Amino acid sequence: MKNTKMYAGYRYPPQVISHAVWLYHRFTLSFRDVEELLAARGISVSYETVRNWCIKFGNQYCSQIRKKGGQLGDLWYLDEVFIKIKGVLLYEHIKV
Repeated sequence: MKNTKMYAGYRYPPQVISHAVWLYHRFTLSFRDVEELLAARGISVSYETVRNWCIKFGNQYCSQIRKKGGQLGDLWYLDEVFIKIKGVLLYEHIKV
């Protein structure tokens, strides 16, 4: 997150907080899993702290992720296709 004012008063740097919240919401991990992943990187934080961060910052992160995602009806470009015509499976390679 670019807005560092909302992290004022926290013990950990904004990068650690945003990474913990991102891990929790992106990969649907438990708070204890996020605690273990951060511990593997040398950051000692309790799962309760991660839970509090997710409660406070989670909605803001999720709304930003939704904005970055595509809208329904966006174009999808394929480079290869399998099509079944009259029971025969055909392969088409499209040069993009």
